[in-house]
Amino acid sequence: MKKVLFLFISLIFFACTKQQESILDSYNTSDLKEIFEQKKVNGCFIIHDFKNNKSLTYNSERLDSAFLPASTFKIINSMIALETEVIKDEKEIIEWDGKKRFIESWNKDHNLASGIKNSVVWFYQELARKIGVERMKYWVETAGYGNKNIGGKIDLFWLNGDIRITPNQQIEFLKKLYLNQLPFQKKNQETVKKILLVEQTNDYSIRAKTGWAARIAQEIGWYVGYLENKDNVYFFALNMDINSSGEAKYRKQITTDILKVLNLKQ
Repeated sequence: MKKVLFLFISLIFFACTKQQESILDSYNTSDLKEIFEQKKVNGCFIIHDFKNNKSLTYNSERLDSAFLPASTFKIINSMIALETEVIKDEKEIIEWDGKKRFIESWNKDHNLASGIKNSVVWFYQELARKIGVERMKYWVETAGYGNKNIGGKIDLFWLNGDIRITPNQQIEFLKKLYLNQLPFQKKNQETVKKILLVEQTNDYSIRAKTGWAARIAQEIGWYVGYLENKDNVYFFALNMDINSSGEAKYRKQITTDILKVLNLKQ
């Protein structure tokens, strides 16, 4: 009887242990390093298995280094704009000012959905000006975003001001957004998650945002977001140096290559 009981307990323990295994356990840093080296890129990457609370990283020292958020700040900027009601929803239009800018898709009217999809700087600058310094400061601090310092011009501080955020902090911020645990109304967090959708298949969805800090000596790029499938959620953050405009495409390419190597993406 004791042997049967011991066998039963062992089987339960083994089953639980197997359930707690992460697909990330089958890979290591060298798998990620190879992808970065193929592109000759200096950067870092983290992917976090939410269900099993495990991470796979490359260049872990850089993951705790703080950088300008650049256009990844549009994620929180969108929520603050909705929370302060400077824009009512993702469909409300802000008219283009008629000034021609170097990216053609910017030269028209936009709403939150199209503004974040096309990373329209003038649109988010207008939102920031309407929010104002006082309310922007309050919400950035309340949300605990990065170093919480919005020093600089209200419509430029995320591009060349004093605010900084680490790749690890990006992951924690995204986890709170996923769980609706940020200090914003649930409906506003849900709206932002909806407009962050960049890919949807029968097997998974990806919500993400690029960033490119191009107004500083060492330009840097971001790609942050999460992949959700029927079983789990995987949060990711890529940060890299950009030394020429042609390297900007590697933000998404490296991330995509990694997700494919991990068999998370087709």
